[in-house]
Amino acid sequence: MNESLILKNISRHISLSNEETSYFLSLLKEKKIQKKETILKQEQLCREISFVQSGVLRAFYLDPSGKESTIMFAVPDWWITDMFCFIHQKPAMLTIEALEESTVLQLQKENLDKLYIKVPKFEKFFRIMMQNAYIREQLRTIENLSLTAEERYHAFLQKYPLAAERITQKQIASYLGITPEFLSTIKTSKQKSEGS
Repeated sequence: MNESLILKNISRHISLSNEETSYFLSLLKEKKIQKKETILKQEQLCREISFVQSGVLRAFYLDPSGKESTIMFAVPDWWITDMFCFIHQKPAMLTIEALEESTVLQLQKENLDKLYIKVPKFEKFFRIMMQNAYIREQLRTIENLSLTAEERYHAFLQKYPLAAERITQKQIASYLGITPEFLSTIKTSKQKSEGS
């Protein structure tokens, strides 16, 4: 298990002793995921939060008619879960799948609770992480209300520059709340303006 990326992620907000680092790493489980494999399915109990080591993951909601709405993408150095269901240990509202061969480090809810007791500074780390996630979602909601589809696409490219080339047009469109055909029109218009 290569732990350098996750330790760098943690060190942005808290400092750990060697003993604390060892204990934290002992609670993680590495999982390799094949393309299109899920690590969480809607209605399944959400037991883990995952840190992306490599690859790209997508969290989406599937409505009763079978329409997918992408909630988020996760690239290396990002955390992903169905946060509400993870915290409250409820059946998931989201499905999380790998868009390509990926590796994640997973932390189970019961181990997170142990971590809070043994290394209390992790409460600060996860509080900051959840605050940042809340801010991202609030800004995304405001973008959806105030920006045109084209402006939302540009914001998407800024937010996920490394993933944009590795995600299908259909998945990007479902994240933006538009049809793949309309996204194709936006991309064609963008290419023309860049070429002129």
